[in-house]
Amino acid sequence: MGMVSVAIVEDDAGYTKRLQEYLKKYEEEYREPLEVTAYSDGDEIVENYRGQFDLILMDIEMRFMDGMAAAEQIRKQDSRVIIIFITNMAQYAIRGYAVDALDYVLKPISYFAFSQRIKRAMERMKKREEKYLMVNTKAGVHKIAVSQLCWVESQGHRLTYHTKDAQYESTTTSIGKLETELGSASFFRCNKCYLINLRYVTGIDKDNVLLGDLSIPVSRAKKSELKRALVAYMGEAMK
Repeated sequence: MGMVSVAIVEDDAGYTKRLQEYLKKYEEEYREPLEVTAYSDGDEIVENYRGQFDLILMDIEMRFMDGMAAAEQIRKQDSRVIIIFITNMAQYAIRGYAVDALDYVLKPISYFAFSQRIKRAMERMKKREEKYLMVNTKAGVHKIAVSQLCWVESQGHRLTYHTKDAQYESTTTSIGKLETELGSASFFRCNKCYLINLRYVTGIDKDNVLLGDLSIPVSRAKKSELKRALVAYMGEAMK
């Protein structure tokens, strides 16, 4: 994982300093590079928010805009950022569920409790990281983000990988091996020549699955399995 961007939103300068020291210590202990920005109130972080943080440590009781209200504003723009609340009142922490807060830290903060919360946040980030495929072509090796791979077509010993804006031909693996390697619920083998990413399916008609303007034949045996896979994928994607 690259540099992790952290925001501290805390109106008590003494606490801000302590959190900065704890993050520095965490960085050294876990060799996890962190880039830290401090704000002294909720309205300051909300003002020019552009989804630039991976993790926000948010005090709840602040003078101008409390942390709960700031988190609500941030969530309207950013569903991915991890929010950890800092509070000296335990009853506030429970309200964090409304804005999908990962955790809360009670003041006064001990380094150990704090580091455990940060570690949990880092683990969640790593789970969400993008997966890549290395594809060997005549022009060299290409790194393709799995989420950008729309479908793969097999002809003879050649596989063509189609992403949203390019295609890559390769002769180094078979479609069966690729299916195993991807091993993911978002890919479906709809016949012996095609492997599709369910993320890009726009519909199913009589004997085809539609990916935008493209229609790919689905073998009769696979049709009900495809419908089940789509329903399961949609359910996962909504989580």
